[in-house]
Amino acid sequence: MPLSSGTIKFISSLRQRKFRQNYHKFTAEGGRIVGELLSQTRYEVDHVYALEEWVVGQSEIPSVPLTVVTPKELGRISQLRTANQVLAVVDLPEQEVDLPSEMAESWSLYLDGVQSPSNLGALLRIADWFGFQHVIAGEGTADLYGSKSIQATMGSFLRIDFRKGDLRQVTERFPSLPVFGADLAGENIYQIEPPKSGILVIGAEGPGVSNAARTQVQRWLTIPRAPGREAESLNAAVAAGILCGGLSSSAVR
Repeated sequence: MPLSSGTIKFISSLRQRKFRQNYHKFTAEGGRIVGELLSQTRYEVDHVYALEEWVVGQSEIPSVPLTVVTPKELGRISQLRTANQVLAVVDLPEQEVDLPSEMAESWSLYLDGVQSPSNLGALLRIADWFGFQHVIAGEGTADLYGSKSIQATMGSFLRIDFRKGDLRQVTERFPSLPVFGADLAGENIYQIEPPKSGILVIGAEGPGVSNAARTQVQRWLTIPRAPGREAESLNAAVAAGILCGGLSSSAVR
């Protein structure tokens, strides 16, 4: 049966944050991400819309409502430039109020107004790669559940404890947890002995760490430029990757 205009309108509306919040749902696309969604329990999948070739290629039929669609129909509901075989409508997770006690013994990222959805997604991949268990999004940070952010995570959003919060709230909950930030006048990341746990603050693209967050940072780090180079700065996700690699080295030695 062809997709109804109402279904197409509903799924298409999830492109906008206000409708994701109103309906408490978001979309995820692509065989790998949807496959991981169907094999976990943290996120509840509401409905799957897939091409017949994707369905035939599954070892077992998903246990959630499934609608086989044509390439044209998938293109109408997809948020990608080129639709990718399968799209899932997923329930937004409930926002947990209490910070997990595990943060006291692990590395976490605090995102201080990171506005780029692509950078947000990349930062979750970085956190996933280097074993940062928790990512806290401060005010002004992009919406993780927008299509660009979700696709940029490459599935890492399924493995990271992601929540919204204020840095002061985190430091008050874990007063002994060291807080690091990036600054050109900071300590050389390659020359410090990192602790076993802590928080790394990643500032917004352009303005960097906000004044409010700066009051909570205890140690500043810098990534030294090669001699004679004049690049003004690094992309937020690139810098975070280098810093996360340096700080997590104590945990993987």
